[in-house]
Amino acid sequence: MSILTPKEIVIELDKYIVGQDDAKRAVAIALRNRWRRQQVDPVLRDEIAPKNIIMIGPTGVGKTEIARRLAKLAKAPFIKLEASKFTEVGYVGRDVESMIRDLTELAVTMVKQEETESVQAKAKDIAEECLLDLLLPPVKVPEPEPESEDDVIEVTIDDNSGELELSQTSAVEQGQQVEARQQKTREKLRKLFRKGKLDDRSVDLEITQQATPVVEIFSAGGFEEMDINIKDMFENLMPKQTKKKKVKVPEAYDILIEREAQRMIDMDKVVNEARCRVEQNGIVFLDEIDKVVAREGTSTPDVSREGVQRDLLPIVEGSSVNTKYGIIKTDHILFIAAGAFHGTKPSDLIPEMQGRFPIRVELDSLGRDDFIRILQEPENALIHQYVELMKTEGVTLKIGKDAIEQLAEIACLVNEKHENIGARRLHTVLECLLDEVSFNASEMAGVTVNIDADEVRRKLDDIVEDEDLSRYIL
Repeated sequence: MSILTPKEIVIELDKYIVGQDDAKRAVAIALRNRWRRQQVDPVLRDEIAPKNIIMIGPTGVGKTEIARRLAKLAKAPFIKLEASKFTEVGYVGRDVESMIRDLTELAVTMVKQEETESVQAKAKDIAEECLLDLLLPPVKVPEPEPESEDDVIEVTIDDNSGELELSQTSAVEQGQQVEARQQKTREKLRKLFRKGKLDDRSVDLEITQQATPVVEIFSAGGFEEMDINIKDMFENLMPKQTKKKKVKVPEAYDILIEREAQRMIDMDKVVNEARCRVEQNGIVFLDEIDKVVAREGTSTPDVSREGVQRDLLPIVEGSSVNTKYGIIKTDHILFIAAGAFHGTKPSDLIPEMQGRFPIRVELDSLGRDDFIRILQEPENALIHQYVELMKTEGVTLKIGKDAIEQLAEIACLVNEKHENIGARRLHTVLECLLDEVSFNASEMAGVTVNIDADEVRRKLDDIVEDEDLSRYIL
């Protein structure tokens, strides 16, 4: 679990997200509280429930980006999904409990990967020995019979005198000599392998294949687990088949490492640890929560609206969900919801759902100054991305400060005149500006392209002024 302080979490988020300080603070406090709860006396620990968050703001202001960056900081089971993909129980589609099953699956994968890394060094050593066995199969030296004391007489010619020399070697000594030669050759191969001089050689490796028949289940929501269980059942029934495959030495080494690591992992321990992490530290990010809000004055069926909200209630409040790894309790899973609420408002959620998300954070719309910062400040800034892309073709792209200001001005203007899609407008504006350079870059190696405000206006002003054209292009 992350032990970053709230200030450190905000600093990390600032590297990629411009503005939205309130949302960053709320998320940072919620993440830190996960760690704080683990330090509390066990008697009180179970009584401390997570304070779920709902983020409200127009599209393109950073809600989803906060979720993406939070997933990397959390170091805990984290899943981001769209609320609109779920349907009410009884209808065809995914039921809300599937999010907990998916979260548990992710946690098992996470813990399994950690266990794999912990045994990686040992697995590499064993894999190296197995690979050397493939390159130089061990020679079996026949054991001498217990009652036999026959010696082997070897005849050699002396290089200097030319006379015959007789030497008497016991069978045991001869076997030891063969083993010594074998070991010496093996060590030579080991050195060559580590230096990469055997990479072009191929070996015959035995690959295990699971004969699994194609099983497809057509079922209503809530029964997708049946599909998994039936497939698992068939996998256990069908015999495992092995076949020899000729692969290069590096590929064979990787396969052997993975195989040995899997043998050393205790899956019961992995599953128990994963279940504990999901129940104590799991985080679910529900995007597009506004899409399950029934609009006022409409009489459409609530298959993906209020019905989904009613199904979400017990999951968010705390219930037990059956998964292939056992029962998962959702009492201490943190839920963060986000939505644009365009045409609806948070108060349109059913009252019980509003009560499950006590912390509300409103994200601000982005303006010209924000766009200027987005274009150049974050570590993954758009300008930096395009400069690096052009470098791959040998083209030096330079976009001046005045050009960046003009781009931000145009993006802001188009958002005001048409649909406001926030920072996503910068992608369309930049693509339109650099369309010609991107197309011809492969033939412009060594060329430096300078873009200033005049060039931006020349490329984009006509499109911005023509409303019909800008509606489709920008």
